[in-house]
Amino acid sequence: MDYILAPSILAADFKKLGQDVETVAAAGAEYIHIDVMDGMFVPSISFGMPVMASIRSCTDKVFDVHMMVEEPGRYAEAVKAAGGDLMCVHQEACKHLDRTIQQIHSLGMKAGVALNPATPVETVEWVLDQLDMVLIMSVNPGFGGQKFIPYAIEKVGRLRAMIEEKGLSVDIQVDGGVGLDNVGRLLDAGANIIVAGSAVFKNDAAANVKEFLKIFKEHENR
Repeated sequence: MDYILAPSILAADFKKLGQDVETVAAAGAEYIHIDVMDGMFVPSISFGMPVMASIRSCTDKVFDVHMMVEEPGRYAEAVKAAGGDLMCVHQEACKHLDRTIQQIHSLGMKAGVALNPATPVETVEWVLDQLDMVLIMSVNPGFGGQKFIPYAIEKVGRLRAMIEEKGLSVDIQVDGGVGLDNVGRLLDAGANIIVAGSAVFKNDAAANVKEFLKIFKEHENR
C-alpha cells in the first residue's frame, strides 16, 4: 500500500503561503490539503478559490480540496478551475450525494467523501464503488489544533474491511489531531493518506515531513 502525506495549509504561515507549499512539496509531500470552510457547515471561514488558484503555480502536487461547506456541488466547477485535483465533500452536507460524486467525476477530478466523527462508515456503503477516497474525520471539523478522537482508529479498520470485502481500491484518509505519536496506529488500521497541519508546519516543516515519511517507509517494509 502506498502511503501519502497531505500537509494541511490551514496550519501554514499565510504571510508566506506559497513558500510553505513549496517547502513541504520539496520535502516529499505528495498532496496539498486545502480546507475550504463556509461558516455554515462549520463555524469557521477559511479561504476559497482565489487562494487556491494563487498557489497552484507553486507546485504540481495533488491539490486535495476538502469542502466543509453546505451543498458543495455548487462549487465543483470553481474548484476545478482553481486547480483542484481531488474534491472531497461531506456526506452530511449533500442532499444528493450520488449526484454530487458524479458531478465531480464529470469534471475530471477524483471524488472523496468525508465522514464526521459520529457518522457511521456504513453511510457510504452504496457509493463506495464510485469513490476514490473516504476521509475519516478524527476531530469535529472546523478548527485546527484539536485533540484526536481515539475511536477514529476503529472506524478506519471497519472501513478498510468493508473496502476489501467488496474488492475495491479506495484510499482512506484521516484528518484531525494526527501526529508522529499516533500516525502508526492509523496506518496499522488501514489508512494510507494522512492529513497533518500543525504537526507539519510547526517549527521545521521540511524536517517534520521527513519524519512522517520515515514512519511510512517503515510500514511499507513490513
